[in-house]
Amino acid sequence: MTEHAESRFNIQLGNALTWNVQPILHEIRHALRRLLDSDQSSIIDLRSIPLAPGEEETLLDTLGCGEVHAKLSALGPSEIYETRFAGVWLVTHYNAENNVIGRFIEITRLPDILQSQTEDMAAALEQLQRELENDPG
Repeated sequence: MTEHAESRFNIQLGNALTWNVQPILHEIRHALRRLLDSDQSSIIDLRSIPLAPGEEETLLDTLGCGEVHAKLSALGPSEIYETRFAGVWLVTHYNAENNVIGRFIEITRLPDILQSQTEDMAAALEQLQRELENDPG
């Protein structure tokens, strides 16, 4: 192989950011700006982006973990945490075997999955009213 042919390949070793991680981080930056400027939320579906081995881990390591972490059990387990960048959330859904079936980066004030649904709140109000009516104290 000639020296010219070898120079066409860009093999990155070590912990350097790869070609797909950097554009995702820029998209997160633009989405965070949109959130601040116009209160417009954004979602990045990490399963729809081709990532080479190790790229997702590099991205998650770069985003880090913030102060808020929630676990849900609704139609299967889900884990939600705010990254070290406020307003940037990682939402991961698992199947019954604990395999990742969906992973999203949400740039929002609060992910929709954490917000109480109107129907659930209405049912909770009815339940609380019934319990208060039946409470002898």
